[in-house]
Amino acid sequence: MAKHGKKYRAAAEKVDHDNFYTPADAMGLAVETSITKFDSTVEVHMRMGLDPRKADQQVRDVVNLPHGLGKTVRVLVFASGEGATIAREAGADFVADDDEMMKKIQGGWTDFDVAIATPDMMGQAGRLGRVLGPRGLMPNPKAGTVVPASDLPRVIEESKAGRVEYRLDKTSNIHVPIGKVSFGAEKLLDNFAALMEAIKKSKPAAAKGNYIQRITVTSTMGPGVKIDANQAQALEEVNG
Repeated sequence: MAKHGKKYRAAAEKVDHDNFYTPADAMGLAVETSITKFDSTVEVHMRMGLDPRKADQQVRDVVNLPHGLGKTVRVLVFASGEGATIAREAGADFVADDDEMMKKIQGGWTDFDVAIATPDMMGQAGRLGRVLGPRGLMPNPKAGTVVPASDLPRVIEESKAGRVEYRLDKTSNIHVPIGKVSFGAEKLLDNFAALMEAIKKSKPAAAKGNYIQRITVTSTMGPGVKIDANQAQALEEVNG
């Protein structure tokens, strides 16, 4: 088993691993226990009371974080004709509208963070599933990344501003970044509240029992901080 370094152990000593913190206290600890020299990403990990094998218990959607993610988001758009023109004018970093770009992606190039497509281009994007799928980059209507050309400016702007996709994985967990340590606890709490409101609205009708079982927040390479799930779910009432 790998041993943790001195910095990690010192940071971990600041966290009571038997305690479930309020969301505000947890954000403060996530910032305080960051041990990297770079500006760490703060992530939320949720254990859900859902069965990922059942189609009626899936969770997948997007949330617009009020303070963004603190990173440059590179957007690729699958579009042609007028759609390609609109995408370029709206600030898309890359536009896949010819065979050359398709072959480049087929060869394994994925130097972008979000992929958006117009409906007429989903056939071509679908052929790149082996490359895009495993990296979570395949455009999907449920994630709001398959839109008509007229909606491209809005979706591109939202993606660059801090539009984050979340989805239930095969182990019944959801993992979502909510910003950088440099944001400070207050802005991270705002982003967390927005995420919690979105997760609650995404609750499947077929969900039974305890919808959100456990919540942990952590900075890159930092210790996990447990959050009281009941207080987390009540956040929208306070900050909404």
